[in-house]
Amino acid sequence: MQQILIPIIVLGVMGFLFAIILGIISTKFSVVVDQKEKEVSLALPGANCGACGYPGCDACAHAIATGEAPVEACIVGGKKVADKVAEVMGAVAGDSEKMVAVVKCNGTCDNAKDNYNYSGIKDCRVQIALFEGKKACGYGCLGCGTCVEHCPFDAMYMNNGVAMVDREKCVACGKCVEICPKDIIKLVPYSQKAVVKCMSHDKGKDVRGKCKVGCIGCTLCQKTYPEGFEINKFLASEKLDNNLDPQMLKQAAEKCPNKCIHLYD
Repeated sequence: MQQILIPIIVLGVMGFLFAIILGIISTKFSVVVDQKEKEVSLALPGANCGACGYPGCDACAHAIATGEAPVEACIVGGKKVADKVAEVMGAVAGDSEKMVAVVKCNGTCDNAKDNYNYSGIKDCRVQIALFEGKKACGYGCLGCGTCVEHCPFDAMYMNNGVAMVDREKCVACGKCVEICPKDIIKLVPYSQKAVVKCMSHDKGKDVRGKCKVGCIGCTLCQKTYPEGFEINKFLASEKLDNNLDPQMLKQAAEKCPNKCIHLYD
C-alpha cells in the first residue's frame, strides 16, 4: 500500500508546484489587452482575409485601437462594420465607397485565339512561364482559374475560359488582384457604370488578328463621350466617375466596333 501512496503523493505535490509556477509565469508574462481592442475585435467580421494589410482581424483590431489604422481599415466589413468600430472608438467613419473587382478581359475561347494547346498544371503563374501563356494576346486572361481558387469569398467563377466576378459577393479584398500574373484584375467603384474589358496596348491591326473583342484604339468612345473615356497607347479606358451620364455611356458602347465596353445597370 505504501508503495502506491508514495508515488501518488509525490505526483500530487509536483502537480501543485507546477500549477503555482505556471500561475506565476502567466501573471508575469501576460499581455494586457485594451478593452477597446477587444470590442473592436468583436465588431470585425473574423474573416482573417488580410485585405486590411494586417495578418488577421486581431492584428487589425490592435492597429485600430492604437491609432495605427483608421476605423475603416476592414475592407470586407464595409460601412456597416466601419460604423460599429467608429462607435467603439468614439470616432466618425468616413463615407468610403464600395469597391469591386473586374477582370479587364473578355477574350473567351470563342473570341480570342491561342498560340498552342496547354495541358499542364492549372495555374496561371505556371502557364505564363511558357512563352507568356497560350493566348495569342499577351494581355489576356489565361483561363486557369487561379484567381477563382484564391478568392476567399466565392465571388469569382470561370466563363468559357475567362474569369468573371460576382459583383454582389465581391468585397474588394484584393486577393485576385495580387494573384493575377497578367495584372488584368482591377478594383473599381461599385457605382461605375461602364468598364472597357481589355488591357491590350497593341495596335488595332494586331489586336484584330488575336481577339474579336479587343480594343483597337479607334477613339470612337472618346469622341462620343470624352467625359467618360480616354485613350492611352492604343487602349481605351473608362474614367472612374460615378456621375457620368448612363445614356452617353450607352451610346459610346454602341459605337465601339468590337463591343469591348461592358455596361452595368
